[in-house]
Amino acid sequence: MSEEETGRREAHWDSGKMYNSTTNALASSFIAIAKGTTMNATSTLDPALASLMEQANRAAQNSYSPYSGFKVGAALKLSNGVVVTGTNVENVSYGLTICAERSAAVTAVSTFGPGVRIEAVAIANLNNAPSPPCGACRQFLAEFISPEAPVAFAAADGLRSMPFSAVLPLAFDMKLK
Repeated sequence: MSEEETGRREAHWDSGKMYNSTTNALASSFIAIAKGTTMNATSTLDPALASLMEQANRAAQNSYSPYSGFKVGAALKLSNGVVVTGTNVENVSYGLTICAERSAAVTAVSTFGPGVRIEAVAIANLNNAPSPPCGACRQFLAEFISPEAPVAFAAADGLRSMPFSAVLPLAFDMKLK
C-alpha cells in the first residue's frame, strides 16, 4: 500500500465512517482507535469489573491465533460467584474459529449446566485495539445473561462498560427458554 493510500485509509477511519469506496471495514475497526489510547488501563472501571478485566487479559495470553494474531480473552462472572474464562481459538478454516466470549460461555455451561447465568462480562485483547463482542457472541451471551449485566471492553475512548441490553438492544428471542 502506498503512503498516499495509507493516508487516505487513516483519514477514512478518523472520519468515523465504516466503509469507503476503496476499503472494507474490519470488525475490530468499527470503533476506531483513538491515538494515544491505552487499552489495558483498568482504573476507569469499578473494582469488580477491573478484576474481571485482569482475568480476561490473562486468558488472552492463552489465545491460539496463528492466522490473525488477534489475541482475545473473556471473563464471565456467574451468578454463583465463580469466574470462568475463555480465549479465542482459531482454525485454518476461519468459520470454525471460536471467539473468547463463546469459549467462556461454553466452559460455564459444561461446568455448571444449562441453568448458568452471567452477571458480568469483561473482554480484553493483547493487540491494543477496540474489542467489543462480535454479533455472534452477543447473541450467544443473550442465552445466559441478564439485560442489566455490565459488559466491559476496549473502545476508542478507552475502556467502556455498558449494560448488556445496550450491547445487544434487539436480541433474537424465541421465548423457548
